Amino acid sequence: MAAFDQHIVEAVNRPGKIGVLATSDIKGQPNLAYFGSARVLPEGDFLLALGDNRTLANLEQNPNAVFMVLMESPVTFKTPGWRLYLKVRMIQRHGEALESIRKVIADKAGPKFAEAMKASVLFDITEIRPLID
Repeated sequence: MAAFDQHIVEAVNRPGKIGVLATSDIKGQPNLAYFGSARVLPEGDFLLALGDNRTLANLEQNPNAVFMVLMESPVTFKTPGWRLYLKVRMIQRHGEALESIRKVIADKAGPKFAEAMKASVLFDITEIRPLID
């Protein structure tokens, strides 16, 4: 697990925030999508809920991804933010992790969005870099 500070946890877990996840399939074809369901867990793991979409299909083929989160908006070259490099540890299509994420999503966005979540993905955070090195 990469070392990170509380600012990163707050940025990822902040209510209403959106982060961007970059993935690619086994052939290297890229995909970019934004998510509001991402969480950094107390142990330092990264958790995300996904529907049956290109992102999930890519992660089943290629376990590497990068999540970008910004601390504030509007975005400028001075906006604080981070790139979290991730590696899939586990994808679950059933179970407690998925149900707990669905409950949070149902409370925030409604049951329709919660039911669209078909998998929980647990990642190891392998590296953290600021937006601007």
